[in-house]
Amino acid sequence: MIKEGEFVPVSVVIPCFRCGKTIRRALTSVVQQSKVPAEVILVDDASGDDTWSVLTELANAYPGWVKLLRFEENKGAASARNAGWAAATQAYVAFLDADDSWNTEKLHVQYAYMRNNPEVSLCGHHCVLLQDGEVLPVLQKEFHSTKISATSLLFKNAFFTPSVMLKRDIRHRFQKGKRFAEDFLLWQLIAFSGLNVVRIESPLAYIHKSPYGAGGLSAQLWRMESGELSNFVTLYRAGSINAPLHVAAILFSVLKFIRRLLLAQLSGLSKMLS
Repeated sequence: MIKEGEFVPVSVVIPCFRCGKTIRRALTSVVQQSKVPAEVILVDDASGDDTWSVLTELANAYPGWVKLLRFEENKGAASARNAGWAAATQAYVAFLDADDSWNTEKLHVQYAYMRNNPEVSLCGHHCVLLQDGEVLPVLQKEFHSTKISATSLLFKNAFFTPSVMLKRDIRHRFQKGKRFAEDFLLWQLIAFSGLNVVRIESPLAYIHKSPYGAGGLSAQLWRMESGELSNFVTLYRAGSINAPLHVAAILFSVLKFIRRLLLAQLSGLSKMLS
């Protein structure tokens, strides 16, 4: 049941692709918010399995609150999020992935921050990798925030997508058709356009699988790295960064990729020997 009288003007957008086994957990974490969003928009990215029937069942369980969109062909999470964003009716949009979940106080804390700091266009927070059966971390009683500079976002992604809430009416969107580091590019574009970006220093969302894929597969890591490198080209061509900063960002990214690749290979070797 949805708590009456506890709604906040937030649209939650969840891209869905073959997520029949995890979407209930994600949606339950939204239902259980102490401050419930005004609407949830589920976007089926042409899953081709039982996902649509599961989404339909959930929409029927929460009529009018859960809204469904469906692609006839697979377009990727960026396009799915954009479609949900375009259908959103509330002042703020929060993103959640179908295999992740939120702390029950996430929207209460984050919406209150955005409402009390209207100069902020994007607000994120920390996420925690949570394995099945693990105890949820205890939240702090006081929440501190840090302003995230545009330059710092060249060298480190400060946000997992399920942590982000932003103003619905900002002009930037996820790059259509981009499938890797598309979220990182959006945060960068927003920050380099001069809008204020902030992080709440508390873990208000939970990731239930490794962000680098099962086992840190080399092919997946390279796709992510290629996506990140293409972000720098986009920013350079748009005039957001100059040539020295462009080169520095590329070099730092490649060094991070080599380190990540070595750690993944060492992890794989350790598992083989154990």
